[in-house]
Amino acid sequence: MSALPHTVSTEPFDPERTMAEGSFYSEKYMQASQRQLIWWRFRRHRIALVALAFLVPAYLSVLFTEIIAPYGLETRNTAHIFMPPQAIHLFHEGSFVGPFVYDMNGRLDLDTLQRHYTPGNEPRPLRFFCRGDSYNFWGLVPGDFHLVCPPEGSTLFPLGTDRLGHDMLSRLIYGARISLTVGLVGVAMSFALGLFFGGIAGYFGGKVDYWVQRATETLRSIPELPLWLALSASLPVTWSPILVYFGITLILALLDWPGLARAVRSKLLSLREEDFTAAAVVMGATPGRIITRHLLPNFMSHLIASASLSIPSMILAETALSFLGLGLRPPITSWGVLLSEAQNIEAVALYPWLLMPMLPVMLTVLAFSFLGDGLRDAVDPHSSN
Repeated sequence: MSALPHTVSTEPFDPERTMAEGSFYSEKYMQASQRQLIWWRFRRHRIALVALAFLVPAYLSVLFTEIIAPYGLETRNTAHIFMPPQAIHLFHEGSFVGPFVYDMNGRLDLDTLQRHYTPGNEPRPLRFFCRGDSYNFWGLVPGDFHLVCPPEGSTLFPLGTDRLGHDMLSRLIYGARISLTVGLVGVAMSFALGLFFGGIAGYFGGKVDYWVQRATETLRSIPELPLWLALSASLPVTWSPILVYFGITLILALLDWPGLARAVRSKLLSLREEDFTAAAVVMGATPGRIITRHLLPNFMSHLIASASLSIPSMILAETALSFLGLGLRPPITSWGVLLSEAQNIEAVALYPWLLMPMLPVMLTVLAFSFLGDGLRDAVDPHSSN
């Protein structure tokens, strides 16, 4: 019997096409590392890429909040209280001027006690890379440099102002630093607790597994919202804003770890029976080394995907607690704190722009959900769509 002719493809390697066709015989595909396989799979999840493109700049902006915000956190403009969003224009009477605003002239209606604003006729160009309100960068370095500043002698309120004349855009940017990081810090704490308790339960089994499971079942049986409210209300009102921040984060982490611990336990129960685990035991490896160096890395990609899906719940929990007045409180500014100022029907009916903090919360939660879906599909590069 004559051998079949061996043909070598001259086409460039396309991992997406290789995976889509179900072919696992490409040399580059077979030699690819796990990170490459996950990245190739993740690239095919377009909506997850869009979510990642949204979240990366959002978290990078947290590092430069003071520079990006046009106003300082405590800056007030008492002449423009409850001012609606101020439009930014490019053309004035058919001529291109560049980004500019019109002055807003306000008056108080004594019959309804509602403020009305009318735009002027003179364009006021915005200033970029300019000197503005002073601040302490991350509370340490004084400065006054801003990416964009209001025109000289005018205002810049693209999202309007609140009842004290604070710029809503600046407060949203400052609030992102708290609301976005509370999810990361909370998940990091929850991640550590879940890995520890789930790891010892899955590896040792027996009585250790029994008591860890009873503890997780007890925590999961308690209604979360009343427990959140009780623990948050127990925080001393004399605590500094930083202590309150870490207190709320710790509360969220303590209530979120049981789900992750159960996932870790079930996986370790199966992995501890594998040959490589038995070989590590024979070689004298300690239980801690076996768990951290041999067992957990085998499904760490799945844990990362689970963590990305847990961050939105942390953000929503902080927003809900702060909205109810039992979470973060002024002078800390978060999206939940900003929403707490829009609890009455007057804000909804007369000043709807006070509900603007809902938008970044919704976008962030959706972005993390889509990113988590993409990561969850990417960690199994050989599965079909």
